[in-house]
Amino acid sequence: MAKTKSAFFCQNCGASAPKWIGKCANCGEWNTYVEEVIQQGPSQIPAWRASASREDGGRQAIPQLLGEIEPDKLTRINLPGKELNRVLGGGLVPGALVLVGGEPGIGKSTLMLQIAMRSKGMKVLYVSGEESEQQISIRASRIGSSNTECYILTETNTQSIFKHIQSLKPQLVIIDSIQTLFSSDIESAPGTVSQIRGCAGDLLKFAKETSTPVFLIGHITKDGTIAGPKVLEHMVDTVLQFEGDRHHVYRVLRSTKNRFGSTAEIGIYEMASSGLSEVQNPSEVLLSHIDEQLSGIAIASTMEGLRPLLIEVQALVSSAVYGTPQRSSTGFDLRRLNMLLAVLEKRCGFRLAAKDVFLNIAGGIKVEDPATDLAVICSVLSSSEDVALPARVCFAGEVGLSGEIRPVNRIDQRIREAEKMGFEKIYFSKYNMKGLEKEAKGKIQLVPVSKVDEVFSSLFG
Repeated sequence: MAKTKSAFFCQNCGASAPKWIGKCANCGEWNTYVEEVIQQGPSQIPAWRASASREDGGRQAIPQLLGEIEPDKLTRINLPGKELNRVLGGGLVPGALVLVGGEPGIGKSTLMLQIAMRSKGMKVLYVSGEESEQQISIRASRIGSSNTECYILTETNTQSIFKHIQSLKPQLVIIDSIQTLFSSDIESAPGTVSQIRGCAGDLLKFAKETSTPVFLIGHITKDGTIAGPKVLEHMVDTVLQFEGDRHHVYRVLRSTKNRFGSTAEIGIYEMASSGLSEVQNPSEVLLSHIDEQLSGIAIASTMEGLRPLLIEVQALVSSAVYGTPQRSSTGFDLRRLNMLLAVLEKRCGFRLAAKDVFLNIAGGIKVEDPATDLAVICSVLSSSEDVALPARVCFAGEVGLSGEIRPVNRIDQRIREAEKMGFEKIYFSKYNMKGLEKEAKGKIQLVPVSKVDEVFSSLFG
């Protein structure tokens, strides 16, 4: 008889303790420890091998000398859609375990179902623990395209799932979602740390020993991190974050971890009634096409990973009605906005302390690139003076605490993107001129500046 004992696990980070404690010593969260039963007994056959013989269960690992191992040429699987292949590093690696996280309703299940239905000639098993077959069929009919070898399984027990995998032998497995799975060998509820860690471990062994890629859809917490133990992100090969505002149509697929490629790539999608469509030229769709020039609008040349984008920064400055001026920001860090306003107040003499300032990044995009600073202060000054900025002008520069314009990375790509979109002038730091390539000096007019005062004098006279 196997001995049964229990332990307490933190539901936030997965740390364990022999007894209940109020504050987790690992992550600092309060009241996150939950008691879970641990079955201590003889080692069992992995769940995915339980219904198969040793010959069909995968290869037996043996120690080998590093010099005797022949490196295989990695043949990636070309998935439908250029955006996902770019984020994965050029395609899906056989045997890779990919975790896709995002807010509820952002489009994770829609994206994965599109992959399953548009992978022509590939046998795909889509396992859903959240929807019925009829619900998936309704969503699939809306997407349109179909794969004749796409199988749907509504099951949450990993033992049953692996039995179907052994009989079907799919080339791609999609799990929606990892938090709904449970194993009969672990005596705890689905979604707990033990269940998530155990089920993910079984899927990891299956993927590595059979070279079958697996996609895992994961829920996120209120802080925006993937729910479950942090060890889940360490176990998988790639972590993809699906971001965006549900009130806007654009979604950003960002790689936060990738063992087989760069983490600086992003994919941009547009949510439509027929599913998610790829955005080939995001700079064009993120800019407003208006005939009349309006005050408070500036165009920033920014970088999302390795991809240059032109985004629209909108600002509104008005007299404060209440005693305390309001500061509101959408898509831009509010603390950085307060810092930029303090620089304008202290270094440049603009009286903004008694005015309300509202800032918005058009299109629902969240920007973290410091090169957006110059466009932010120009939009604020434009709204404050109620003077529209000249047409076909964009900005790329970081603003320091002393009011200087600091250089930014990849200025060549930013300039080429602005020229491609038809812009005639770009303001940037003069310290970027030293490393600027000759090829980047095209038809667009380059305006190097060193201080915020120079930008204001050039724009407003």
